[in-house]
Amino acid sequence: MNVPLSDTLERFRTDYAAHRALEGRGHGHEELLSLPWLKYGPLARQWAVRARTFEAFVEHVVDPMERHLRRRPRTLDLGAGNGWLSYRLALRGHDCAAIDIRDDRVDGLGAAKAFLEEVSFDCFVASFDALPVGDRIADLTVFNAALHYATNLGTTLAEAVRATQRGGTIVILDSPFYAQDAQGAAMVAEKHAHAAERFGDRAGSLLALPHIEYLTAARLGRASASLGLVWRRRRVTYPFWYELRPLTARLRRARVPSRFDIWTAQIP
Repeated sequence: MNVPLSDTLERFRTDYAAHRALEGRGHGHEELLSLPWLKYGPLARQWAVRARTFEAFVEHVVDPMERHLRRRPRTLDLGAGNGWLSYRLALRGHDCAAIDIRDDRVDGLGAAKAFLEEVSFDCFVASFDALPVGDRIADLTVFNAALHYATNLGTTLAEAVRATQRGGTIVILDSPFYAQDAQGAAMVAEKHAHAAERFGDRAGSLLALPHIEYLTAARLGRASASLGLVWRRRRVTYPFWYELRPLTARLRRARVPSRFDIWTAQIP
Protein backbone atom coordinates (compact mmCIF):
# COMPACT_ATOMS: atom_id res chain seq x y z
CA MET A 1 0.00 0.00 0.00
CA ASN A 2 1.35 3.41 -0.99
CA VAL A 3 0.09 6.75 0.34
CA PRO A 4 0.50 9.82 -1.96
CA LEU A 5 3.39 12.03 -0.90
CA SER A 6 3.98 15.75 -1.44
CA ASP A 7 6.40 16.89 -4.13
CA THR A 8 8.87 18.10 -1.48
CA LEU A 9 8.73 14.77 0.32
CA GLU A 10 9.07 12.91 -2.97
CA ARG A 11 12.24 14.86 -3.81
CA PHE A 12 13.57 14.28 -0.32
CA ARG A 13 13.15 10.54 -0.41
CA THR A 14 14.67 10.26 -3.90
CA ASP A 15 17.72 12.35 -3.02
CA TYR A 16 18.06 10.77 0.40
CA ALA A 17 18.23 7.33 -1.19
CA ALA A 18 20.96 8.55 -3.55
CA HIS A 19 22.90 10.04 -0.64
CA ARG A 20 22.54 6.83 1.38
CA ALA A 21 23.87 4.87 -1.59
CA LEU A 22 26.97 7.08 -1.66
CA GLU A 23 27.44 6.37 2.05
CA GLY A 24 27.53 2.64 1.28
CA ARG A 25 24.28 1.77 3.03
CA GLY A 26 23.09 -0.68 0.42
CA HIS A 27 23.88 -4.12 1.86
CA GLY A 28 24.19 -7.51 0.20
CA HIS A 29 21.91 -10.44 1.02
CA GLU A 30 24.04 -11.94 3.79
CA GLU A 31 24.80 -8.54 5.31
CA LEU A 32 21.10 -7.73 5.45
CA LEU A 33 20.29 -10.98 7.20
CA SER A 34 23.00 -10.27 9.78
CA LEU A 35 21.55 -6.90 10.88
CA PRO A 36 21.88 -5.40 13.40
CA TRP A 37 25.05 -7.43 14.00
CA LEU A 38 27.02 -6.21 11.00
CA LYS A 39 30.63 -7.25 11.57
CA TYR A 40 32.52 -5.80 8.62
CA GLY A 41 32.63 -2.73 6.42
CA PRO A 42 32.60 1.05 6.96
CA LEU A 43 29.23 0.97 8.75
CA ALA A 44 30.05 -1.81 11.22
CA ARG A 45 30.89 0.71 13.93
CA GLN A 46 27.50 2.42 13.60
CA TRP A 47 25.69 -0.88 13.64
CA ALA A 48 27.56 -1.92 16.79
CA VAL A 49 25.76 0.94 18.54
CA ARG A 50 22.39 -0.01 17.08
CA ALA A 51 22.94 -3.64 18.03
CA ARG A 52 23.35 -2.62 21.67
CA THR A 53 20.09 -0.68 21.49
CA PHE A 54 18.32 -3.65 19.93
CA GLU A 55 19.61 -6.09 22.53
CA ALA A 56 18.44 -3.84 25.37
CA PHE A 57 15.10 -3.34 23.60
CA VAL A 58 14.55 -7.09 23.39
CA GLU A 59 15.57 -7.67 27.00
CA HIS A 60 13.60 -4.86 28.60
CA VAL A 61 10.63 -4.35 26.27
CA VAL A 62 10.04 -7.26 23.90
CA ASP A 63 10.65 -10.21 26.24
CA PRO A 64 8.37 -8.89 29.03
CA MET A 65 5.64 -7.99 26.53
CA GLU A 66 5.72 -11.44 24.93
CA ARG A 67 5.45 -13.15 28.32
CA HIS A 68 2.52 -10.94 29.26
CA LEU A 69 0.53 -11.23 26.02
CA ARG A 70 0.74 -15.00 25.52
CA ARG A 71 -0.28 -14.47 21.89
CA ARG A 72 1.24 -13.18 18.68
CA PRO A 73 2.16 -9.50 19.23
CA ARG A 74 1.15 -6.88 16.67
CA THR A 75 4.01 -4.47 16.00
CA LEU A 76 4.36 -1.28 13.95
CA ASP A 77 7.92 -0.58 12.78
CA LEU A 78 7.95 3.15 11.97
CA GLY A 79 10.85 4.40 9.90
CA ALA A 80 11.52 0.77 9.07
CA GLY A 81 14.12 1.42 6.38
CA ASN A 82 15.02 -1.91 4.82
CA GLY A 83 12.84 -3.78 7.32
CA TRP A 84 15.56 -5.35 9.48
CA LEU A 85 13.69 -4.76 12.75
CA SER A 86 10.46 -6.23 11.38
CA TYR A 87 12.50 -9.22 10.23
CA ARG A 88 13.99 -9.76 13.67
CA LEU A 89 10.63 -9.43 15.41
CA ALA A 90 8.83 -11.59 12.82
CA LEU A 91 11.35 -14.34 13.59
CA ARG A 92 10.06 -14.13 17.17
CA GLY A 93 6.47 -14.53 15.99
CA HIS A 94 5.35 -10.90 15.80
CA ASP A 95 2.79 -9.76 13.24
CA CYS A 96 4.74 -6.77 11.89
CA ALA A 97 4.02 -3.84 9.62
CA ALA A 98 7.10 -2.03 8.31
CA ILE A 99 6.27 1.60 7.46
CA ASP A 100 8.57 4.10 5.76
CA ILE A 101 8.32 6.93 3.24
CA ARG A 102 11.04 5.26 1.16
CA ASP A 103 10.71 2.16 -1.00
CA ASP A 104 14.08 2.37 -2.77
CA ARG A 105 16.38 -0.64 -2.94
CA VAL A 106 19.28 1.07 -1.16
CA ASP A 107 17.99 0.80 2.39
CA GLY A 108 14.31 1.60 1.89
CA LEU A 109 11.48 -0.92 1.85
CA GLY A 110 12.53 -2.06 -1.61
CA ALA A 111 15.53 -3.69 0.07
CA ALA A 112 13.28 -5.84 2.29
CA LYS A 113 13.14 -8.63 -0.31
CA ALA A 114 15.90 -10.60 1.41
CA PHE A 115 13.94 -10.59 4.65
CA LEU A 116 10.61 -11.40 3.02
CA GLU A 117 12.14 -14.54 1.54
CA GLU A 118 12.63 -15.75 5.12
CA VAL A 119 9.58 -14.41 7.00
CA SER A 120 6.35 -12.56 6.28
CA PHE A 121 5.54 -8.99 7.24
CA ASP A 122 3.61 -6.14 5.65
CA CYS A 123 5.31 -3.15 4.03
CA PHE A 124 3.62 0.24 3.63
CA VAL A 125 4.98 3.42 2.03
CA ALA A 126 3.48 6.15 4.20
CA SER A 127 4.14 9.11 6.46
CA PHE A 128 4.24 8.98 10.27
CA ASP A 129 1.39 11.47 10.30
CA ALA A 130 -1.00 9.29 8.26
CA LEU A 131 -0.39 5.69 9.23
CA PRO A 132 -2.25 3.28 6.92
CA VAL A 133 -3.65 1.22 9.80
CA GLY A 134 -6.79 1.19 11.92
CA ASP A 135 -7.26 2.51 15.43
CA ARG A 136 -5.81 0.68 18.44
CA ILE A 137 -4.32 -2.23 16.52
CA ALA A 138 -0.71 -2.39 17.73
CA ASP A 139 0.65 -3.81 20.95
CA LEU A 140 4.02 -2.24 20.21
CA THR A 141 4.76 0.84 18.10
CA VAL A 142 8.45 1.48 17.50
CA PHE A 143 10.06 4.62 16.12
CA ASN A 144 13.09 2.93 14.60
CA ALA A 145 15.87 5.55 14.34
CA ALA A 146 13.11 7.74 13.00
CA LEU A 147 11.32 10.11 15.38
CA HIS A 148 13.79 12.92 14.73
CA TYR A 149 12.47 12.97 11.14
CA ALA A 150 9.05 14.10 12.38
CA THR A 151 8.02 17.57 11.22
CA ASN A 152 5.40 18.05 13.94
CA LEU A 153 6.24 16.03 17.04
CA GLY A 154 2.81 16.36 18.63
CA THR A 155 1.00 15.26 15.48
CA THR A 156 3.33 12.31 14.95
CA LEU A 157 2.96 11.10 18.54
CA ALA A 158 -0.82 11.51 18.41
CA GLU A 159 -0.96 9.30 15.32
CA ALA A 160 1.16 6.66 17.06
CA VAL A 161 -1.19 6.78 20.05
CA ARG A 162 -4.20 6.35 17.75
CA ALA A 163 -2.71 3.21 16.25
CA THR A 164 -1.63 1.63 19.56
CA GLN A 165 -3.84 -0.32 21.95
CA ARG A 166 -4.55 0.93 25.44
CA GLY A 167 -1.89 -0.64 27.61
CA GLY A 168 0.37 -0.96 24.57
CA THR A 169 3.81 0.61 24.34
CA ILE A 170 5.40 3.26 22.16
CA VAL A 171 9.19 2.98 21.91
CA ILE A 172 11.82 5.41 20.63
CA LEU A 173 15.01 3.73 19.41
CA ASP A 174 18.19 5.38 18.11
CA SER A 175 17.05 9.00 17.90
CA PRO A 176 19.46 11.70 19.12
CA PHE A 177 18.62 13.10 22.55
CA TYR A 178 20.27 16.07 24.21
CA ALA A 179 20.02 17.36 27.76
CA GLN A 180 19.31 20.90 26.55
CA ASP A 181 17.78 22.47 23.46
CA ALA A 182 20.87 24.61 22.92
CA GLN A 183 22.96 21.46 22.46
CA GLY A 184 20.59 20.11 19.81
CA ALA A 185 20.43 23.49 18.11
CA ALA A 186 24.22 23.48 17.87
CA MET A 187 24.08 20.15 16.05
CA VAL A 188 21.48 21.49 13.61
CA ALA A 189 23.52 24.65 12.99
CA GLU A 190 26.61 22.55 12.28
CA LYS A 191 24.66 20.33 9.88
CA HIS A 192 23.40 23.33 7.91
CA ALA A 193 26.81 25.00 7.90
CA HIS A 194 28.39 21.94 6.28
CA ALA A 195 25.40 20.92 4.14
CA ALA A 196 26.98 21.74 0.78
CA GLU A 197 30.12 19.81 1.68
CA ARG A 198 28.18 16.83 3.01
CA PHE A 199 25.26 16.63 0.58
CA GLY A 200 26.50 18.44 -2.53
CA ASP A 201 23.80 19.42 -5.02
CA ARG A 202 21.21 17.54 -2.97
CA ALA A 203 21.59 19.84 0.06
CA GLY A 204 18.53 21.92 -0.80
CA SER A 205 16.11 19.01 -1.05
CA LEU A 206 17.59 17.15 1.92
CA LEU A 207 17.15 20.19 4.16
CA ALA A 208 13.82 21.36 2.72
CA LEU A 209 11.60 19.53 5.19
CA PRO A 210 11.36 21.00 8.72
CA HIS A 211 12.42 17.85 10.56
CA ILE A 212 12.72 18.30 14.31
CA GLU A 213 16.25 16.79 14.02
CA TYR A 214 16.68 15.98 17.74
CA LEU A 215 14.83 15.43 21.01
CA THR A 216 15.13 16.45 24.64
CA ALA A 217 13.18 15.05 27.57
CA ALA A 218 11.44 18.41 27.93
CA ARG A 219 10.57 18.64 24.24
CA LEU A 220 9.16 15.12 24.29
CA GLY A 221 7.20 15.84 27.45
CA ARG A 222 5.61 19.00 26.04
CA ALA A 223 4.53 17.23 22.86
CA SER A 224 3.10 14.32 24.88
CA ALA A 225 1.29 16.24 27.62
CA SER A 226 -2.15 16.23 25.99
CA LEU A 227 -1.78 12.55 25.07
CA GLY A 228 -1.28 11.28 28.61
CA LEU A 229 2.10 9.75 27.79
CA VAL A 230 4.71 9.46 30.53
CA TRP A 231 8.13 8.64 29.13
CA ARG A 232 10.73 6.45 30.78
CA ARG A 233 14.35 6.46 29.69
CA ARG A 234 16.30 3.22 29.88
CA ARG A 235 20.00 3.84 29.58
CA VAL A 236 21.86 1.51 27.22
CA THR A 237 25.48 0.50 27.74
CA TYR A 238 27.10 1.31 24.43
CA PRO A 239 30.60 0.49 23.11
CA PHE A 240 33.39 2.15 25.06
CA TRP A 241 34.24 4.62 22.28
CA TYR A 242 30.60 5.79 22.23
CA GLU A 243 30.49 6.30 25.99
CA LEU A 244 33.71 8.33 25.77
CA ARG A 245 32.32 10.80 23.22
CA PRO A 246 31.35 13.51 25.77
CA LEU A 247 34.89 13.50 27.17
CA THR A 248 36.40 13.48 23.69
CA ALA A 249 34.19 16.42 22.70
CA ARG A 250 35.26 18.44 25.73
CA LEU A 251 38.93 17.79 25.02
CA ARG A 252 38.47 18.88 21.43
CA ARG A 253 36.23 21.81 22.40
CA ALA A 254 33.58 20.41 20.10
CA ARG A 255 29.82 20.51 20.55
CA VAL A 256 28.14 18.16 23.01
CA PRO A 257 27.22 14.82 21.36
CA SER A 258 23.78 13.24 21.58
CA ARG A 259 22.80 9.94 23.19
CA PHE A 260 20.38 7.32 21.93
CA ASP A 261 19.18 5.01 24.73
CA ILE A 262 15.59 3.66 24.80
CA TRP A 263 12.53 5.71 25.64
CA THR A 264 9.17 4.05 26.32
CA ALA A 265 5.65 5.18 27.15
CA GLN A 266 2.53 3.13 27.82
CA ILE A 267 -0.80 4.10 26.29
CA PRO A 268 -3.19 5.06 29.12
